[in-house]
Amino acid sequence: MPRVGTRLARRALDLALALAGLTLVAPLLAVIAALVKVDSSGPVFYVQERVGRGSNSFRLFKFRSMWVGSDRAGALVTGRGDARVTKLGCWLRRTKLDELPQLWNVVRGDMSLVGPRPEVARYVAHYTQEQRRVLAVRPGVTDAATLAFRDEEEVLAAVPLEEREVFYLKEILPRKLEINLAHLDQGIAADVRILWRSVVTLFGLRHGTGGPGSTAT
Repeated sequence: MPRVGTRLARRALDLALALAGLTLVAPLLAVIAALVKVDSSGPVFYVQERVGRGSNSFRLFKFRSMWVGSDRAGALVTGRGDARVTKLGCWLRRTKLDELPQLWNVVRGDMSLVGPRPEVARYVAHYTQEQRRVLAVRPGVTDAATLAFRDEEEVLAAVPLEEREVFYLKEILPRKLEINLAHLDQGIAADVRILWRSVVTLFGLRHGTGGPGSTAT
């Protein structure tokens, strides 16, 4: 577990960067919100209950990238070409811009910029006691496991639709948690490196191996 001083410094950095980020990308957020409304009927944002620090649930925000109600039809994970994803949603997911509203989760204190990606309760129920250690810290918008699994949707696309959720739980999630556990006690410098790699990957400044995960909607 990070020390108190490290946790306070991380929170201060999170708040400063998230507020700056929201201000900087506000025009982009407005454009994306308008495009979501034009592309398909339904709300601009998709809100999903995720499990955060201390096993407490919180409402995670994303730009909606699937048809309304799609999360109740099939697996909660998606592969490339999933018919439940809207035309605009395919682009949002590929660029990871659907994740930008989580800057608000960071401001609220639900999340950190860097930390284990939060999962839904039905996936957390499969965690071992050791894996549940990731719930001792704030979940993040990005993390080392996210960078290692940027091609997750391509991997899942090769798995039959009816087997994707089992494959995710047995093959992908344990590997993500292993990476997260290895980085659980990292300091601010390591966070900054992961954040930078995520940003340059998001904006295509160089080819990387990372990006936020692909849990449905």
